[in-house]
This record gives sequence, structure tokens and C-alpha cells, in this order.
Amino acid sequence: MTAQFIPLVDLNAQYQSLKDELRAAVINVMDRGDFILGEDVTLFEKDFAKYLSVKHAIGCGSGTDALVLALRTLEIGLGDEVIVPAMTFIATALAVSLTGASPVLVDVDPETALIDLDKVEGAITNKTKAIMPVHLYGQCVDMTALRVLADKHQLYIVEDAAQSHGAMDKNGIMAGSAGDLGCFSFYPGKNLGAYGDAGMVVCNDESKANKLKLFRNWGSVRKYHHEEVGYNSRLDTMQAAILRVKLPHLHDWTQSRRKLAKLYDNELSSHKDITVTKSTGTPVYHLYVIRVKNRDKLFNALNAAGIGAGIHYPFALHQLKAYHHLGHKIGDFPEAEAWAGSCLSLPIYAELPSSVISLVSEVIEHNL
Repeated sequence: MTAQFIPLVDLNAQYQSLKDELRAAVINVMDRGDFILGEDVTLFEKDFAKYLSVKHAIGCGSGTDALVLALRTLEIGLGDEVIVPAMTFIATALAVSLTGASPVLVDVDPETALIDLDKVEGAITNKTKAIMPVHLYGQCVDMTALRVLADKHQLYIVEDAAQSHGAMDKNGIMAGSAGDLGCFSFYPGKNLGAYGDAGMVVCNDESKANKLKLFRNWGSVRKYHHEEVGYNSRLDTMQAAILRVKLPHLHDWTQSRRKLAKLYDNELSSHKDITVTKSTGTPVYHLYVIRVKNRDKLFNALNAAGIGAGIHYPFALHQLKAYHHLGHKIGDFPEAEAWAGSCLSLPIYAELPSSVISLVSEVIEHNL
């Protein structure tokens, strides 16, 4: 067992490196008292839009809310269908369901866990309104190929980029920037994380941006003048202030994650019982995920040794009780099911000492 527990992600290590700046930012908000849609919200929206090279960024309450607001902005609702990967966190499908539309599942690539673009077209019907690719684990779907497919069928693309701040596809397109709308989460454990829930929708269309602002704020732009049935989903000024402090550090944090991932690759790629997730494009390694047959055994062994492993995710969407009503059975999405039964996330965060990689590798070697 390691002398000190090694967490899957260490939020305190990051906080300690920025403690003075973060505290000052929070105190400034408290001194100003602009807690709702305050100055830091506007400034962070501009900063994040510049980071992604998009025209508009609209802050909201969470990554899930970002997806819901995006779908509502595109007037997607009851009777419509939205294509989603079968392997993702439930929020992707949940957002579709919350609009009244139906999620249509597509299996994933066996090497990347990203939506299998070769299978998307077969899921398109006359009810399909959008495709929602998920840039899982910090990767990026091939947006050029997806755009060709979406345009062919006159479909919207709503990107779920909750785990991929700064990731690029093989053509250098940044995650979240190429769809009709791109959705981000700033949940604390994300590569760019707030200290509570927070989200963002980005786009290059002014009319969509204005509608997003309407929907996030009770369906109104002017107080008490409600034009739509909207939501109470505004990015909190305190969280925006925290994110403004963190954003300038994101590039360096990402580079650290990439170096650590390379070390993991070097240690684990040759192991006969381990499959390392294939890198596609330029990932940001929100998670470092391997696949192993005796996953649960290794998961327990790592945690018993003081190493915080995780599982992302133990079930494909159709295996969840919440989506049994879709009528799928085991075997309908074999690759998603295979990922759910074998994926294992290893510790990775910018401040992780590189020496830990060897320790993790030793525990894995002794338990396979």
C-alpha cells in the first residue's frame, strides 16, 4: 500500500497553487455584490469564447443545462429524435429526454469509445433533428466527417464537450467549436473546473446566442418580460470569477496531463492484458482510461493499495433502468457494453508526480 492515498483527481493540489488569486477573486465579487450575471460572468464568457475562437459564449448553471438549453434553442422537443452514443454519462441522453425528444443510441468505436461515425447514418430517421457527439475522456470526434454527414441529412450538431476543454480532432478543430452549438461543463473535477456546478454553450450565430441568453434567464431579457418558458440556469458570478483565474493556466495543465499520459502509455502499452485507449486527434486526457478483462478485481486492488481508480462508466445507456423504456436488450450495442465491462480510469491530474505512474504500473503488474 502506498504511504499516502493517491486520488483519481486532486482538487486541493490545484487550489493550493492558486489559493491567493482565487481568494482575491471571490472577495472581489463579495465586495461588489454582483452575484447574478455580474461582471465576471461577462468577462469569462469573452475569455472562453476567445480561447475557443468562437464568437459567442453563454454561461449557464451546469453542463447538463448547457445541453438542454442548446436543444431548446434549436427548437428540438416532443416527437423529435437526437442521436447520441450508447457509451456516455447519462447527462447526454437525459438532456434530450428533458426536452421531450427521444435519444437514439448508436454504438461506439471499439478503440476510442467515441460514437462510431460509420453507424450514425443507419440511425437517422425522418424524426431525427440532431446528432450529439460526445468528446469522451478528453478526446475529440472527427468533426469534419461528422459535419459532412450532418449536412447531407440537414441535421444540427450539438457537441457534448464536457470532458474536452481544448481537445482537437485530427484536423485541428477544437472540441465544441465546430457544431451548431457546443456545450461545456465546469464541474469541479473537469480539466477547467469551478467550485460548484457551472456550464457554457458556445456558438458563432448571434440569433442563437440571444436565444440562449433568453432561455437561461427565465425566458426573459428584460425583467418581468417573459417571452419564452425558460429556465433559471445562470452561471454564478462567483464561479465565473474562479474560472477566470483558472483559464490562463489551462494550457500548462493540459501539457502536464499529456506528459503523464505518455508515461502511462510507455508503462502499460506492451502489457498483454491491457488495452490502452487509442488517441484520436489531440486529446487533453480528462481521464486516462485502459481496458482490462478482470476490471473489478484490478479496481479493488488499486484502491486497496491506496490508488484511486475509477470506472467511466460501468453501464452503457441502454443498461440503465432510466432507459429501459427504449426497448433495447443486451447485445444491441456490443462495443458500448464491452467498454462498460472493462474500462478503468487511472489517476491523472496536472499536479500528479510522475513517479506515481511507476507505482500504479507495479500494482497493476502484481494483480494481473
